[in-house]
Amino acid sequence: MRGGGLLVAGTTSDAGKSVVTAGICRWLVRRGVSVAPFKGQNMSLNSFVTREGAEIGRAQAMQAQAARVEPTALMNPVLLKPGSDRSSQVVLMGKPVGEMSARGYHGGRQASLFEPVMACLEELRATYDAVICEGAGSPAEINLRRTDIVNMGIARAARLPVVVVGDIDRGGVFAQFFGTTALLAPEDQELVAGYLVNKFRGDVTLLEPGLDMLRGLTGRRTFGVLPYAHGLGIDEEDGMGVPPGRAKSRPWGRVSLRGAVRESVVAPPVGADVLRVAVCAVPLMSNFTDVDALAAEPGVIVRFVDRPEELADADLVVLPGTRGTVKALAWLRERGLADAIARRAAEGRPVLGICGGYQALGERIEDEVESRAGAVDGLGLLPVRVRFAREKTLARPVGEALGERVEGYEIHHGVADVRGGEAFVSDGEGRGLDGCRVGAVWGTHWHGSLEGDGFRRAFLREVAAAAGRAFVPAPDTSFGTLREEQLDRLGDLIEEHADTDALLRLVEEGPPKGLPFVPPGAP
Repeated sequence: MRGGGLLVAGTTSDAGKSVVTAGICRWLVRRGVSVAPFKGQNMSLNSFVTREGAEIGRAQAMQAQAARVEPTALMNPVLLKPGSDRSSQVVLMGKPVGEMSARGYHGGRQASLFEPVMACLEELRATYDAVICEGAGSPAEINLRRTDIVNMGIARAARLPVVVVGDIDRGGVFAQFFGTTALLAPEDQELVAGYLVNKFRGDVTLLEPGLDMLRGLTGRRTFGVLPYAHGLGIDEEDGMGVPPGRAKSRPWGRVSLRGAVRESVVAPPVGADVLRVAVCAVPLMSNFTDVDALAAEPGVIVRFVDRPEELADADLVVLPGTRGTVKALAWLRERGLADAIARRAAEGRPVLGICGGYQALGERIEDEVESRAGAVDGLGLLPVRVRFAREKTLARPVGEALGERVEGYEIHHGVADVRGGEAFVSDGEGRGLDGCRVGAVWGTHWHGSLEGDGFRRAFLREVAAAAGRAFVPAPDTSFGTLREEQLDRLGDLIEEHADTDALLRLVEEGPPKGLPFVPPGAP
């Protein structure tokens, strides 16, 4: 069946496209099908570095793991990393090629990327039995259809069947399915094979009459009703929503696997105490998946904060990565968090900075690249000075810290000049590789380091000792095993609640023939 394929579209952003794509990949590979994920264009601040040193969306890296293949730049040829509401860094084939406004991108640059995106898709289709593509937003964004390189644009060019996912938990899913179909041009509609209901709660027999009526209205079937399942948001794209009651000026991060493992891990703390981790929800927060591994530990409570009083009972404060280090510093100072963190450090209470958070902990930043703000004072908690280089560092380093092997990945423009303290990560022979530590303040550019079980336990023991907590890391927590279990749960959802025979026919044979047109079509 070499070269089969399917596009998973959605009625809205966050309808479940990423996890459904991963679930289909895991279901297929368990059937013995060689499969790869693909997303022509992704917009996300959560990214990953492949072994060849290319930056791609973390969702595609997660989907590659679901497919049991090594992630490559082919799987996400275009990555947009927002720097503001109106501009993004454009990453092409894993390398940044510049900043661009939304108008500039959609006005011309996006169309020029169609051919390289299609070339990547065709290379994957020539290599694997099946390629499961993920769309973005909604395929019915009629204002963007002319230059589309991620939804119906590639579906039409590659003659891919399309399954549209809708989140019924939000309400209005029938209108979403019908409206999405009816706003597509006839040539696009003939590729839409049907629908997949996501996050259903209750008795499915009560839903079935509506699905029958939807088929009567559109001529298209529903391929499955996936039940609401807690904790399946693994390494998804950004969730930068605002919690109820919060001022709109306060950015917030939704955590992916943190919530998942917190719901699935039921083991009590091993020691007498728990550890409370407060993560500062800085603007343009990136790779906040770094704290997922902390939340995987029984007895570790992770929460996101944006007020200084929320740090009072925290045993560890984390400054996560950010696409805007200078903006994050200003935000920390405006809210009084900078002073609160400085007081913690003076009292010997643990603070960890990762990537942009590490840079913020330093003495000074010279930034003519990211913010173009020039010289900016850091928090002054680590003897580090940072200069932003135009060339981005993209690497998959390995080292040692606290007597344990450490693996990570680097994605940053900032170059650190460490002028004191001790290295956070060394080469095992006493030579520093990355980061800085002074007392209970740590900083590192390495994302993903906490996913290593041995290092994470050693780090948490250090935190507990500095915080005066009788916390003991569980000896058998395996973050890798938890991740695999989550991916298997996604595969199980597809296998148990979708018509897999029909989905397999779509992958192998393409769009069904004779699908009716639903008026009025695209304007």
